[in-house]
Amino acid sequence: MSTHETDVLIIGAGGAGTSAALHLAQRGVACVLLERGLVGGQASGVNYGGVRQQGRHPAELPIARRSMALWHKLKDITGTDAEFTVSGHLKLARTPEEEADLVAYLEVARANDLPLRFVGRNALHEDYPWLGPKVIAGSLAPEDGAANPRLMVPALAHAARAAGAVIHENTKATRYAFDGECFEVTTGTHTFRARWLLNTAGFWGGAVAEAFGEKTPVSALNPNMMVTEPIRYFMEPNLGVVGGNVYLRQIPRGNVIIGGGYGVSDPAVPWSRPKAEETRAAMALAVDLVPELKGISIIRSWTGIDGEMPDHIPVIGPSRTTPRLLHAFGFSGHGFQLGPAVGAILSELVLDGRTDVPLEPFDIGRWTARAA
Repeated sequence: MSTHETDVLIIGAGGAGTSAALHLAQRGVACVLLERGLVGGQASGVNYGGVRQQGRHPAELPIARRSMALWHKLKDITGTDAEFTVSGHLKLARTPEEEADLVAYLEVARANDLPLRFVGRNALHEDYPWLGPKVIAGSLAPEDGAANPRLMVPALAHAARAAGAVIHENTKATRYAFDGECFEVTTGTHTFRARWLLNTAGFWGGAVAEAFGEKTPVSALNPNMMVTEPIRYFMEPNLGVVGGNVYLRQIPRGNVIIGGGYGVSDPAVPWSRPKAEETRAAMALAVDLVPELKGISIIRSWTGIDGEMPDHIPVIGPSRTTPRLLHAFGFSGHGFQLGPAVGAILSELVLDGRTDVPLEPFDIGRWTARAA
């Protein structure tokens, strides 16, 4: 079995992992990224594609704000914009209680310099006459938008390779060790040694953390997704709802991408499938929001495997048990927009020993301390 030495070893080639590899390589650091499947093959590549700041947990907003700046530079960084468009994100309320939730979030947005505009019923239906009568209020984040997940992560990986990073796909790590100086990760045919280990392995990040004595309550999350046949283009903003049980956006070609409910999976294979009953239920909710969608055909449905934390925010930051081990996993279905900035943050922790983004709310110790 051959042994390969590098400075930084990264496990998991989603948005955070590929961005970390890119940022490290750009600063001249030798790094190797190991991916058990294909680049962007799970959560970062099969999600809805929302590039959203609105509605996030307040702790995530500083990362989201920083990430949005990177999204705007994506073409310069990677050579493609991954179909990123600033369409606005319109979050909708269907009950007075949901409307109160929108109003309350305006304070969170103000505290984080996030532009947000509340839209009452009359103005909402005047501006968006295709909305259904069940919608009573909305909140518009004009800076938000959407992108194509199938393009974004491979673009980051391509740029990382061009900068000097080494990426191995279809390479599953089978053993982890740390001798006090170096990490040693074994795959089927190789051993990789590095002083730093970055755990960006999505749902499987929980197993990586556990290998170093940090057991977390991460569970598999399988967002149920679908896309319709092309219809006339009329729906510019990316739509969400309070509570998040349905979300939809239309691409210029006319197809409408809809998410809602959950599929099923077996991460040990790994294997995942959408559920027909969840697809039908999400479509019914979408028709309530946009009646013009009634009767159109769904041409494909899918899901993937993400990691869900009980408090719905990720683990990001240093290990509590092992020096030079950094975690970034458990993004709970909303890590796509955050990925570019999370990779940059991890590179700063490696090279500068600090970052200007507050990471305390994401500390793995919030789970491991309880377990102890």
